Amino acid sequence: MPALAATATPDGASIAALLCPLLIILIVVTFCYGIGCWIWPFGACRKCHGTGKRRSPFGRAFGLCRRCHGDGRRLRIGRRLINSFRELHDKGTR
Repeated sequence: MPALAATATPDGASIAALLCPLLIILIVVTFCYGIGCWIWPFGACRKCHGTGKRRSPFGRAFGLCRRCHGDGRRLRIGRRLINSFRELHDKGTR
């Protein structure tokens, strides 16, 4: 009867059993985020919290937000990726 030694390294089947559900969850989350960026391309500006106004340090005067130019919205990162892939596809099919 061979002597079995305890090892700290798992075998390949147990690693695959752990990574497969994580990979599926990652794909589903990425797909849902892409759909969300396609439907809602804009998010609130983080600098002015969507108001479009920038307050002075004393709080009395305000001006337009420099980051969003007073619009209060910004293009989401996922939508920027979708736009760049679409532009790349358009340039490649001309």
